[in-house]
Parts: sequence; structure tokens; C-alpha cells
Amino acid sequence: MRIEKRFSMVIRYFLETQPIAETELVYKSSYELAVAVILSAQCTDKRVNMITPEFFKWFPDAVTLSKAKPYEVLNLIKSCSYPNNKTRNLIGMAKVLIADYQGVMPSDIEDLQKLPGVGRKTANVIAAVIYNKPTMAVDTHVHRVAARIGLTRNATTPLKTEQQLVKHIPQKLIPLSHHWLILHGRYICQARKPKCSECGITSLCKFYENQKKSKSC
Repeated sequence: MRIEKRFSMVIRYFLETQPIAETELVYKSSYELAVAVILSAQCTDKRVNMITPEFFKWFPDAVTLSKAKPYEVLNLIKSCSYPNNKTRNLIGMAKVLIADYQGVMPSDIEDLQKLPGVGRKTANVIAAVIYNKPTMAVDTHVHRVAARIGLTRNATTPLKTEQQLVKHIPQKLIPLSHHWLILHGRYICQARKPKCSECGITSLCKFYENQKKSKSC
């Protein structure tokens, strides 16, 4: 199957089955989303959503967070992974946001990456979710699912995965496609034991095709 046809059919499937797909992180503003995404590195969205309600009671905006003492932040986020690094990044992010951007979350990917704790993936999430920009955030789910289905080939890094995906997905659908792939990887195409029996795109999937061939040998 040609790569263009595979993309077209995968996109059609998700448009029909998941016309609305959104982040599972709970947020009310761009600041809250930035905090949540920084916390989500190597941590589940479920855990982050348990942490953020109390966090935002103490630090409802970038101004209050920029003035926080490290121990105050650490005490609130210690149940997530790498709490010490994330404490430094969260306070640093808030300080730079206030000092350089007047508290307004930038929409430009390069500007976003100037915020402590905001790498390319996090920047792409914020740009896509808040500003609906055609940016593809590649986490472990997106990287795995895209390769398994056959949407990417020899994409050894998240950046290569991102470049191959955006090349074939219509710009207006890129923000939505990011959520499709994440949710598919989280609930169906899981890392250790993919639920192929529950998947609606096995007929398009290179991984499933190879599994069938290996079993028939």
C-alpha cells in the first residue's frame, strides 16, 4: 500500500470514529496547560490530574508561581516523576514568562522552547492545543503507533517522526491527529500488549500484517 493511501485511510477512520479528540490533561488556561504538560513528562496524565487541582490553588497564575519557594512546589508535586527537576523548571518557566513575555504564553515554537522545562514536544502541545497551530507533538505513544501502523519509516527520533507525519497530514488536521495517535496508543496500541482484537485499523497496520505472517510460518 502506498504511504499516501495509508495516511488517507487512517485519517478517514479516525475522522469517522473520533471526530473530537482532546488532551486528557485538565486545564483552564495556557498557563495551566504548560504546568500540566511539564509535569506529564515520564508521568501519566491521570497522576498529573491528581496533582494540579491543589497546585493551582496555591499557584493560580505565573505571577504567584514565579515567587514560589522551591520547597513549596516540591511538596505539591513530589508524587510525580523527577519532582526536583520539575520544581526548578516550573518556577523558571513562570519567571521567564513574566519577565520576557509579560505573562502571555507565546504561540511561536521557538519562543516556547525558551521557557525552562519546555522542549519541542511540550512546545508543540501548547501551540496545537491553545493556538490550534499545525504542530505535531511526538511522545512515546505517537512515536510507537506511527511506526507500527506504517505511517513512518525508519524514524529513529521523535523529530524524524514529526517530520514524516506532518508531511502527509493536512495542516488543519495535524492538531487533531496528535490526539488520535496518543489516545490510540494509550488505550489500544499499547506498548507491551497491543489490543489488536479491538483495533479498527488492523487492515491498514504493518505491525498486524507482520504478526499474521509470523504466525502462519
